[in-house]
Amino acid sequence: MKKGTWKERMQYQARLAWQNRAGYVLMAPFMLIFFVFTVFPVLMTIGLSFTQYNILQDPVWVGWSNYRDLFVNDAEFLIALRNTVVFALITGPVGYFLSFFAAWIINEFRPVIRGILTFIFYVPTISGTVYTIWSIIFSSDMYGYANSLLMRLGIIDYPIEWFSTDAYILPLIIVVQLWMSMGSGFLVMRAGTASVDQQYYEAAAIDGVKNRFQEVLYVTIPMMAPHLITAAVLQITGMFSNVGASIALAGFPSTNYAGHLIMTHLMDYNSYRVERGYASAISVVLFILMVSINTVTVRGLRKVGT
Repeated sequence: MKKGTWKERMQYQARLAWQNRAGYVLMAPFMLIFFVFTVFPVLMTIGLSFTQYNILQDPVWVGWSNYRDLFVNDAEFLIALRNTVVFALITGPVGYFLSFFAAWIINEFRPVIRGILTFIFYVPTISGTVYTIWSIIFSSDMYGYANSLLMRLGIIDYPIEWFSTDAYILPLIIVVQLWMSMGSGFLVMRAGTASVDQQYYEAAAIDGVKNRFQEVLYVTIPMMAPHLITAAVLQITGMFSNVGASIALAGFPSTNYAGHLIMTHLMDYNSYRVERGYASAISVVLFILMVSINTVTVRGLRKVGT
């Protein structure tokens, strides 16, 4: 399109839209649902974040007060922010790498074994007994597997209250989350590794690729770049929205807020204190954090496929 006046550009866009009207008609139902259930709630949340709102009364405009209180007067939020950053920086990259590594290893087996191993790796993310298992392993009495083993080895004399001691809460939650990281992102990785045609590996061998590491670096990763991006988005969304492990294992609230995350803080103000305006401000901060990291990550991964 040649450069022109604003009116000419608008006329060009109108003609282009009319030429593709059939496509817009087909997209309309999805776009309507997407706007009503995604875009509109986000815009509404942003608007409520500037108000004091508790459901029973009409929203009262307070401007930036909620955001100022978050970063200046809310000590629990700052703890949650710090814990979330640590949680995300560890579970995000490590979980992402583990998902890719597991998907790549599983792809080396025969089809039947692939299916079995994929099921075994994926089950922890959908099983309702995950937290029960970890609660038994790190039980606070002498019958917990961790305490029992350490006492038999003579490392400790008394049982450790794992999920009631500040120093252990966040590390244990991170370990549990890593064990559960084989979720939707892992399935996307599996689909990506399985979709790479063997002919590319044969062509790479002719061009001088000599070992499996070079195959992964020069063939597997570039060929499954779209899958890597999708898995990264799912991983980032999961690591910021996860709240189950913290509440189920460390309680709500956890001891001295040692396992407190932004999502936990959001639940507190949204569901228990019913301060929806303040909760909306927390949501907006979390949304900005997620979108920023997603943007940086996706831009970096796009360079992998070029």
